[in-house]
Amino acid sequence: MNVIEKLNSIKSGELTAKENVENFLKVIKEKNDSINAFIELNEENALKQAEEIDAKIANGEEVGSLAGLVFGIKANINVEDLIISAASKTLENYLGSYNATVVDYILAEDGIIIGIANMDEFAAGSSTETSYYGPTQNPNALGRIPGGSSGGSAAVVAAEMCDIALGSDTGGSIRNPASHCGVIGFKPTYGAVSRQGLLDLSMSLDQIGPFARDVSGIALALNTIVDYDETECTTIDWDKPDFTECLEDKSLEGMKIAICKDFIEVTDEEINKTVNKAINKLVDAGAELVEVSFDHLDLCLPTYYLINYVEFFSATRKYDGRDYGYRIEEVCGDEVLRRIKIGSHIAQAEFSGKYYKKALKARSLIRDEINAMLENVDLIVGPTVPKLPHEIGEKLDPMEMYAYDVLTVIANLAGIPAASIPAGTVNDIPVGLQIQAKPLDDEKIVKAMAVFENTQN
Repeated sequence: MNVIEKLNSIKSGELTAKENVENFLKVIKEKNDSINAFIELNEENALKQAEEIDAKIANGEEVGSLAGLVFGIKANINVEDLIISAASKTLENYLGSYNATVVDYILAEDGIIIGIANMDEFAAGSSTETSYYGPTQNPNALGRIPGGSSGGSAAVVAAEMCDIALGSDTGGSIRNPASHCGVIGFKPTYGAVSRQGLLDLSMSLDQIGPFARDVSGIALALNTIVDYDETECTTIDWDKPDFTECLEDKSLEGMKIAICKDFIEVTDEEINKTVNKAINKLVDAGAELVEVSFDHLDLCLPTYYLINYVEFFSATRKYDGRDYGYRIEEVCGDEVLRRIKIGSHIAQAEFSGKYYKKALKARSLIRDEINAMLENVDLIVGPTVPKLPHEIGEKLDPMEMYAYDVLTVIANLAGIPAASIPAGTVNDIPVGLQIQAKPLDDEKIVKAMAVFENTQN
């Protein structure tokens, strides 16, 4: 049963919202101690909300578009009265005092929040090993990382602990763990989803997006969270589509998709083989395949991290121990401290022109090139992550860790939508197919994923 079928069964009374919550709570109690994907549960409120939804359905009252569906929320997205720690000791006692806009949207449509998902500390990582609460296991490759920084959100979906989860994506933090865990992860166009209530990693790059096990879950989530928010300055006021309209599509006739040889060259051979098989299914469904090139791949990681360091340093100045939490530099982990120190250094007046301003120029160059690549095609397709996830505890130096992001940071630098859908496995480890599109062409990605999913069945 996919997510939209489950929604319809709840609305028809075949399955109650309470049963849906109870089923997930049972799985959480069986699996979470070993997987460490949820770091806080919202059990009492979730059951109460489910009972209220069931009562409305029983009385013939109208219910929301997510009625009874169960969500996990990444630990850097505010949920009122739950601990929103960003997986850091800095905020281990911080109770959310309000709901992020996306959380209010979910609750307004009768979605149910079941818990807070683990993550890399302050989203600074690609493995979910930097969490103050300990690493999260990859449910579909036990012993290996789930990816990051939204590793907990990917894992709660992969382990079937909820219907949908929200994460944040700054340089691949939704798509990377979606690829490693064998689920779908979607980063919308920058500004399509409100960032209000998200704890910043890098404000010009961060975007909230959903995880699900099937495309219908992604579509339902996007229908809810994609919206203009007058309280958040980056959101776009646009005529958003109904993302569920293309869920039954089986043809990509008239759609042109591109592969990029530069992306293939930096990716492990076995991953490329698996991803190519997935791309061939899109071609079999009618898509025309062309090849493009990208001349500035070597610029992407340094550009991304220079911007990330400076914006993260600025974002963390509020964690000074006076208003809430502890002083971040005194309690944070090594990777967070590294980013704060480098960001502080680069932000100084004498270095800003040398590093940060040059990074902003490079970002414009990258954005222009990716937009030029997309000018005559609908989608760019290829591997999500260039290598398989390492074993938990394996020592990687920072540059080896950052290399996970080389194919995903481009979408954040350019502000374009991108998603990862399971392409298959290599050595029984999931790998993802990344699909990227022009700004505000998010629906084309959903359509391609729906057709891909429908050809599997």
